[in-house]
Amino acid sequence: MKKHANIPVFIPHLGCPNNCVFCNQRSISGRQSFEVSDVEGQIESALATLDADTVKEIAFFGGSFTGIDRELMLYLLKLGKRYIDDGRVSGIRLSTRPDYIDRERLEILKAHGVSAVELGLQSMDDEVLRVSKRGHTASAAENACALIKEYGFELVGQMMIGLPASTPESEIYTAKRICEMGADAARIYPTVVFYGTELCDMAREGGYTPLSDEDAVIRTKNVLEIFDTCGVRCIRVGLCASENLADESEVFGGANHSAVGELAMGELYYQRICKKLSESGEYRGKNLTIFGAKGSTSKIAGQNKRNKIRICEKYGFNKIKILEKSEIIGYNIILDVYS
Repeated sequence: MKKHANIPVFIPHLGCPNNCVFCNQRSISGRQSFEVSDVEGQIESALATLDADTVKEIAFFGGSFTGIDRELMLYLLKLGKRYIDDGRVSGIRLSTRPDYIDRERLEILKAHGVSAVELGLQSMDDEVLRVSKRGHTASAAENACALIKEYGFELVGQMMIGLPASTPESEIYTAKRICEMGADAARIYPTVVFYGTELCDMAREGGYTPLSDEDAVIRTKNVLEIFDTCGVRCIRVGLCASENLADESEVFGGANHSAVGELAMGELYYQRICKKLSESGEYRGKNLTIFGAKGSTSKIAGQNKRNKIRICEKYGFNKIKILEKSEIIGYNIILDVYS
């Protein structure tokens, strides 16, 4: 399988008139700059670092792309289309909001080689959307997803963990709805509370409790399991450097641990291993080989080999070995117990 790489072009808070309670983009906008004349140089610089056989997409992230000034949107799409026509990138992906999706916009995206639309759903619970001041309903998200699929784009559903009024149950519901609406992939963002946001004010006044890292790991694990069971790839958990322009000093609280995703994946593997082992058998003094998908070894072992240690202590294994098999996908595992 060929490697895939996004060439990120960050468009800070452009195209979004809303003030979601968690969003810090407006509070740091004075320190952000977006020069359209720099975009081509950014793309060229990124291309120079990527192998020729890597599948590349230009990614317009950060703002609600389909809501930005139409002239700017068309300029960026035409620029991206040139790279597609030259064979230097395979497509364009972009992020936007459900209420900025309609047939006219999708026709424009289709004509310019857009391959994937990442939709900021955040929650499919109307009460969570209301309290978070998203400015749209779950119904709007359903309609947007249906249109995106109708036009043949890859659909990526973005959701958040730990929003105001959100519960583990509502997050599981959101993940299930994302799968049911035909998402090809998903991103999970545990909520981070930034200074200068309404959410920070809510936390200071006692109206909101920021996620602890421990809660974020468990709640993310629950959602990951839904996506894996439904065959929906999880592209990422948490903000990456290009998405988060605030430094650590601007974080009030919440799940800002850089390894939340890795920890959640480790918990999911641990849960599945224990379930298989608990079905039958006496294991004390025996050895265990765990077979997982390509790239899964560190996640199965857990951070600082925590899973291996816990499993040995719980079941009495002498030794645990982890091997990878290309035919295993997702978070599936095969266990081999031997003397």
